[in-house]
Amino acid sequence: MNLFRYSFFMVLVSCVFLLAPAAQAASVKERMAARIPAITVLKDQGLVGENNMGFLEYRTAARPEEKMITEENRDRKAVYEAIGKNQGAPAELVGQRRAKMIVENGKAGHWYQKPGGEWYKK
Repeated sequence: MNLFRYSFFMVLVSCVFLLAPAAQAASVKERMAARIPAITVLKDQGLVGENNMGFLEYRTAARPEEKMITEENRDRKAVYEAIGKNQGAPAELVGQRRAKMIVENGKAGHWYQKPGGEWYKK
């Protein structure tokens, strides 16, 4: 598990939600942190990858833990929207920037999507 990458993202989430009610921020942060081990297992198995928009995407027809992946992507979207609102930038741009950071700090052996849409294993 790449703790640096997730630690950085959790700090980012914490900073963004300073403007939001404390309970909501803690809830999103806690939910995302709780999912890290299960998401890492799916990435290690090659079932899930990080797409070029900053979201998780299935790489195979098998879709274990689909509810969890959907919830993670929903929370990521909320974070990107909050950051975008705070910075005056579209949420899509925030997600794309986050995707680049995920790749830079990502674990070897996991799947990532290039800006042009091609998938590769790091």
